[in-house]
Amino acid sequence: MQAQFKNFSALLMAFFFAITTPIGITVGAGIASFYNANSPRALVVEGILDSMSSGILIYMALVDLIAADFLSRRMSCNPRLQVCSYVALFVGAIAMSSLAIWA
Repeated sequence: MQAQFKNFSALLMAFFFAITTPIGITVGAGIASFYNANSPRALVVEGILDSMSSGILIYMALVDLIAADFLSRRMSCNPRLQVCSYVALFVGAIAMSSLAIWA
């Protein structure tokens, strides 16, 4: 176990983890009765939330996942591996962007 939490802290975190989904479902069911998905306000809110979530995903991918691989000793000592890795990264980004057209 990496994090050394006290029993009460672990119990409190487990409790909040367990209740977040039912609370979200309840809030969503309550809002669904008067929510108009095509209103300008709903579209703006949806756009803002989508952009925030995509920004978090891009940050996590670039900083936490890819940086560890690209800054390793094995990568910095092998220029051919660097070129192949960058090409694969950009081809993957282009493929995912082209898939976003249909999403």
